[in-house]
Amino acid sequence: MTIDPSSFRHALGHFASGVTVVTMAHDTEQAGLTVSAFCSLSLNPPYILVCIDKTSTTLRLARGANAFAVNILSSEQSDLSNHFASKSKDKLNGVPHHVGTLHSPLLDGALANLECRLAQELDGGDHIVLIGEVVAVKVDDTKSPLLYYGGHYGQFAPNA
Repeated sequence: MTIDPSSFRHALGHFASGVTVVTMAHDTEQAGLTVSAFCSLSLNPPYILVCIDKTSTTLRLARGANAFAVNILSSEQSDLSNHFASKSKDKLNGVPHHVGTLHSPLLDGALANLECRLAQELDGGDHIVLIGEVVAVKVDDTKSPLLYYGGHYGQFAPNA
């Protein structure tokens, strides 16, 4: 049975998710991209996974540095999600950030930053699954998450 790619994409768009920007740096280059395929994998050891398209030019930086960071965007950062989803070059230029302990850029104002060592890579069809061992975290509990659903951004509102 063959599934139509547009129907598959449409169905997956009905899963609400948080929004992340994965950043990495190697030598003098740094890069970042918006990633919706992110989740926790293990508490012990502390592993997360992100999925990046095989054609992405950022993969070589994560591999070269053996590290990357996951920046979980806050509800005020939909503009950053769009910026890092674009095809523009030098996406970190003009974006407030600082360098983490593993030399990956960490976005200022994010809900959370997770610094990861590249622990493993797996083939995932047209994507590469990067498993990262989290070595440092920073969370801003005063912020709320940016959510994405059905092609639109939104905010979290807890049930009464």
